[in-house]
Amino acid sequence: MRMIARLHLFLMREEGQTMAEYGVVLAVITVLTVAVFIALSSGIRGTINSVISAMTP
Repeated sequence: MRMIARLHLFLMREEGQTMAEYGVVLAVITVLTVAVFIALSSGIRGTINSVISAMTP
């Protein structure tokens, strides 16, 4: 009976679920960040090139 109680407590712990939720949130944030960088890359590249050309004589 003691082993069944331990198994039940192990299965009822929420720490693993919390870590999985953090992992999902981190994955979503990562995907959104990459998407924003891809969407803005041409504008950023143009701005950097404009600054470089303004600085060169």
